[in-house]
Amino acid sequence: MGGFFGATSKRDVVLDVFFGVDYHSHLGTRRAGLIFQGEDGYFQRAIHSIENTPFRTRFEGDLPGFKGNIGIGCISDTDPQPLIIRSHLGTFAIATVSAINNFDSLVADYFSHGDRQLAAMGSGKVNDTELIAALINQKNDFVSGIQHAQDVIDGSVTVLIMTEYGDILAARDKRGRLPILIGKNEDGHCISFESFAYHKLDYEDEYELGPGEIVRVHPDSYETLVPATDDMKICAFLWVYYGYPNSNYEGKNVEMMRYANGQIMAREEAKNGTLPDLDYVAGVPDSGVPHAIGYSTECGVPFTRPFIKYTPTWARSFMPANQEVRNRIAKMKQIHIPELIKDKKLLFVDDSIVRGTQLRETVDFLASCGAGEIHMRSACPPIMYSCKYLSFSRGKSDMDLLARRKIQELEGDEGQKHLEEYADGTTERGKCLLKAICDEMGFDSLGYQSLPGMLEAIGIDPSKVCTYCWDGKE
Repeated sequence: MGGFFGATSKRDVVLDVFFGVDYHSHLGTRRAGLIFQGEDGYFQRAIHSIENTPFRTRFEGDLPGFKGNIGIGCISDTDPQPLIIRSHLGTFAIATVSAINNFDSLVADYFSHGDRQLAAMGSGKVNDTELIAALINQKNDFVSGIQHAQDVIDGSVTVLIMTEYGDILAARDKRGRLPILIGKNEDGHCISFESFAYHKLDYEDEYELGPGEIVRVHPDSYETLVPATDDMKICAFLWVYYGYPNSNYEGKNVEMMRYANGQIMAREEAKNGTLPDLDYVAGVPDSGVPHAIGYSTECGVPFTRPFIKYTPTWARSFMPANQEVRNRIAKMKQIHIPELIKDKKLLFVDDSIVRGTQLRETVDFLASCGAGEIHMRSACPPIMYSCKYLSFSRGKSDMDLLARRKIQELEGDEGQKHLEEYADGTTERGKCLLKAICDEMGFDSLGYQSLPGMLEAIGIDPSKVCTYCWDGKE
């Protein structure tokens, strides 16, 4: 996915932007960049790979060379950015978080209008952010250009622009898939995805943009250039998985949602008579832990940590492109506590089950440690569709998803017509799916949070939450 942070102030903001971007590291794992504008008007920039080295380590050496009262930076799960663009709109820096499903057709259309060019990376691919900048530059002002880009892109586009005139423009996606918040202190303003990032920098909550809203931010003020709409579809995975525990989106805290989510799961299992006899409840580290605490609290079974992740050397198990390497790293990170595993009846809560590859490694690991029973729960419903808005699930096909693959094995193409029924664990098809996954993965039982239960835990109007991954509804 990705995230960005910017600040404009009466004082130097280099450290604010540096730490603000660092606090978005959980949202992306490939590239990161910082840009500042000095008093001379020149842009200072650094971009680094963060695939194998944390953000802070990669950029600490750049800090002495940076100076400026305005700056932006980003964590990116896609291409190198922020970019510096020179056009008829002036010289500006741009960072984006996007998913562009019609990328090839947009590039082809762009070239069809005469002698145009776009810089290409080593692979020949055009940088997503450069394409978005090119679309913005097709109009005569930033606001019209941003709206044009958001209109023609199939997917999502969230934008941060630093102009040569000393202001920052922030544009939330048309459907509000991701948040943008403004913080304030006595010297200026900042723009962030994560509220806790600026709280740690002594900014206070000032404003949260609505869907499609575009604002201009100065040190002394901010102004809305395009008002928000009511047509919001914010990503549910911000609460279930992506968001950091002390983040708030639409006024709802991530950690509190996860506690409530686990409680609702246990409540419904007790009501349906599917709550197993257990010794301990545990979370699959790290994002499954708060869901498991809620589950444990509701059902009265002690919460423990039978295994933990060894993160000093391998903080990011999901980064290597090679699946075999990812699996090996996941295994090396798991450090078990024999006294809490051997002969114990354990229930684990994970934030989600996508392809199931690493989860299978976890189950094999627990079985090899002598676990008596292994029960698995997912804090969200079965994922039936690959995300096309924020690239949460990266598979090239829906059949890469564990649930869809098992449905195909169970019933062939006919099963794909009954996804809603398969997603409901109380139906015959739903029970068949659970059993098939249990048989393949080695669970003693499996349960998924229901879609209504997850939405209840989030606690905002369900019509304003994106649930595409589960129900395919846009």
